[in-house]
Amino acid sequence: MRAVRRNPVAYLAVLCVCLLPACSGGPAQDTEIQFWAFGSEGENVKALLPAFERQHPGVRVKLQVIPWTAAHEKLLTAYAGESTPDVCQLGNTWIPEFVTLKAIEPLEPWLRRAGLDSTSYFSGIWRTNFIEDVQYGLPWYVDTRVLFYRKDMCARAGFPTGPRTWAEWDTLCRRIVTAKGGHERYAVLLPTTEWAPPVIFGMQKGSLMLRDRNTYGDFSGAAFHAAFRFYIDFFKRGYAPAALTDVMNIYQSFGEGYFAMYITGPWNIGEFSRRLPPALQDVWMTAPLPGPDPGRPGVSLAGGSSLVLFSRSPRKELAWELIRYLSAPEQQIMFYRITGDLPARVEAWQDSALATNIYARAFFEQLKHVAPTPTIPQWEQIAMKVQDFAELAARNKMTVEESLSALDRDVDRILEKRRWMLNVR
Repeated sequence: MRAVRRNPVAYLAVLCVCLLPACSGGPAQDTEIQFWAFGSEGENVKALLPAFERQHPGVRVKLQVIPWTAAHEKLLTAYAGESTPDVCQLGNTWIPEFVTLKAIEPLEPWLRRAGLDSTSYFSGIWRTNFIEDVQYGLPWYVDTRVLFYRKDMCARAGFPTGPRTWAEWDTLCRRIVTAKGGHERYAVLLPTTEWAPPVIFGMQKGSLMLRDRNTYGDFSGAAFHAAFRFYIDFFKRGYAPAALTDVMNIYQSFGEGYFAMYITGPWNIGEFSRRLPPALQDVWMTAPLPGPDPGRPGVSLAGGSSLVLFSRSPRKELAWELIRYLSAPEQQIMFYRITGDLPARVEAWQDSALATNIYARAFFEQLKHVAPTPTIPQWEQIAMKVQDFAELAARNKMTVEESLSALDRDVDRILEKRRWMLNVR
């Protein structure tokens, strides 16, 4: 038989047609965006990601869910190992630390291109993302504190819609405690394991809490001193229990009338709705916090989480697209429906899910009057010191003056390195 001669060029052409994926390097690999999110938000945000991937063919979001208790250490370890994600959820009080490390990207160029500015957000929340006039995060969901109160108990004391000023609050508390009729009862719950109430009162009096470019404590200053004395008077006058052990179950105690008011956040809308018995669902309500002066709303904390873009990301364009997508009003509304987290975008509050929620109205009003805590990396350490000395004063272990002087000394030690870095004497 005659041997068949094969044209080597034709043979290769046929082979490549038959084995096209191999010749072309196989199917195109998806571009992967690394996104880290924490706690329940991380568990629930995954429901929003498929739509983003459909809008961006060939892009896949790799979500890593991290417990809040491990998040800070995980982020620092990733920074040290140069393995940070592209996009991350970041608590507002953590932003200054990661700015100091130069780990996250300024967002101004991206915001300008997207036409996003402060008009779409609550102004106090917007400011939490600014460090030295540069914006590093885009608010994702918001958090603040308002007053949860028993309408029936407050109405009997003459304040059916709650107090609006510190003076009214004092009067209301005195009437509730005086009318307890032999039953152990308090007017308000102020857990001494929380730093937020004394800090909120200080902010309401105009205290910045720190001075000289945030390098020294100013808790002994006149504004915070007056606010702290107001806070301690709740315990001295018997308006609030000084030991949290006196309240084993917050919802049961509130339902039983052991206390009538509680400063807390939006997560408790769902908790009160679930945990209070049906007979009590019509007797509780929320209200913005009272302020020290008539005609001026009380300020509260600007809290929540923002979305940040890490400086080492090799996919900044796509990472920004994910941030913008999650920050859109439509996604914020959907996220609220899933989690109960309050939207940072003001437009989202027009949705019926929020507009018809009678308990959310107080949060909407309060979010117009919020302020950020000092935007320095050491704030969380300082907040824990505030909590420690507030508890000592509430339990009458130290006087107001002693506790604030000791607090300033400890804060000055915490800020020693900051003074050295800024050359402040």
